[in-house]
Amino acid sequence: MQTIVIVDPETDFLEWAAHQLKTPTTAVLTASRADEAYKLYFAQEADLLITETHLQPFSGLELLAKVRQKDPNAMVVLTSAFGTTQSVIESMKLGAYDFIRKESLPFNLKVVVDAALKAQSEMRNATAFKPQLTVDQHQDSIVGQSEAMQQVFKMVGRVSHSDAPVMITGESGSGKELVARAIHHYSRRSEQFFVAINCAAIPETLLESELFGHEKGSFTGAVTQRVGRFEQSNGGTLFLDEIGEMPMPVQSKILRVLQEGEFSRLGSNVTLRTDVRIVAATNKNLEQEIARKHFREDLFYRLNVVRIHLPPLRQRVEDVRLLCEYFLAKISLQKHLPRVHLSEEALKVMEAYPWPGNVRELENTLQRASVMTTTDVLLPKDLPLGQIGVGNTGNEDGDAAVETAGPKPGDSVAAGPLGIAPAFNIQAAIELLFRAAAEDHSLQLLPWLEREFTIAAMKQTRGNQLKAAKILGVTRATLRKRIERFGITRELNIQ
Repeated sequence: MQTIVIVDPETDFLEWAAHQLKTPTTAVLTASRADEAYKLYFAQEADLLITETHLQPFSGLELLAKVRQKDPNAMVVLTSAFGTTQSVIESMKLGAYDFIRKESLPFNLKVVVDAALKAQSEMRNATAFKPQLTVDQHQDSIVGQSEAMQQVFKMVGRVSHSDAPVMITGESGSGKELVARAIHHYSRRSEQFFVAINCAAIPETLLESELFGHEKGSFTGAVTQRVGRFEQSNGGTLFLDEIGEMPMPVQSKILRVLQEGEFSRLGSNVTLRTDVRIVAATNKNLEQEIARKHFREDLFYRLNVVRIHLPPLRQRVEDVRLLCEYFLAKISLQKHLPRVHLSEEALKVMEAYPWPGNVRELENTLQRASVMTTTDVLLPKDLPLGQIGVGNTGNEDGDAAVETAGPKPGDSVAAGPLGIAPAFNIQAAIELLFRAAAEDHSLQLLPWLEREFTIAAMKQTRGNQLKAAKILGVTRATLRKRIERFGITRELNIQ
């Protein structure tokens, strides 16, 4: 018999969760306070603790730390209706098994709990992760509440305590350097230097000197000794952005540093040692670059110990509102501009736009709009969408052009049968969804689609349940059950 302890201040949630998880071989115990849950967990020698983050007399994160301090192998799952970047990363760093937003509990809770109980039975004697509680609070710089970004935050938390090399992939402008900085911030190296270098922005003839340094007179123009980035970042983190653009000769020398931890300045026979954590980033497919003989396979495997993929902004539309609020506040503070806000109409346009330049384009768009506006509310006409150069954001095969093709906000598209636009290829959409599900085995395709269609129908009808039910082809009672089951009432602001 396995035992689960659930702690949450809401009685209704405790009853629902207990009903969902109780089986003939699983006992479920509940508590409403953190101190009660702590005593109950150890008194019953429980196998799993599920805790809300907002508790009394101390928080769920503090409960997690206390439990794992006494039981290093404890399996703890955190839940929250308002999970911030900070709380997700901190929970993973403290050793939480998972962090689930409450709106996704109806179709994620049982899956996560089953996996956690299985892991507990297999890892009773595993080496524990030692929590570190000294990270200073700081304003979140990675913004997102979508499930895709929650997974990124979890990965940051899990890799931060080690020195393993990390490869960050994603399109240009998606925020790869912010993720690299977060990894450094939450690591044991956070008091040391974080040094970033863009391998694509430096000519091949200068890149080696930039990385390793040079002695005076080692080449024409070397009038003084130069300390390279590997020396500068000793004890800290070196971020190699656009690693796919690095020339092959330099790749060989990088490989030696990773293998031996030593290098020499140009023009010097003295071997220097360095203790640097490498975080690399690229918007290229390095596997394809290896096949084309443009990237060393051995270096790829050295760098690709842990991979974090940043999804493009068009695949996490639910983050657009949060990003807009964050950037408008940031722009007002940094540029000394009056604080402006987006109208609901402008926000809808922002959410509908495909953002080929990703988060960087969104920030630039809001900055230009904030500078040009004469009012404190931005309207659709104030948004310079598609007018700001964002560079090549796709891969070399032009996939991005295919993905972002289609109607733009404000375009009128004649509807065909069933109201579907003639240019819409439903078979292609289905194939795309199945590819996504094949890559992410945790994605439950049917519940996810059901939830997304429910949200879309409610937004389309401005919360009119009768009209939304007709669009979806279900009864109003069924629609209400879906809204309740998926926990989307708050998200839709339904009164």
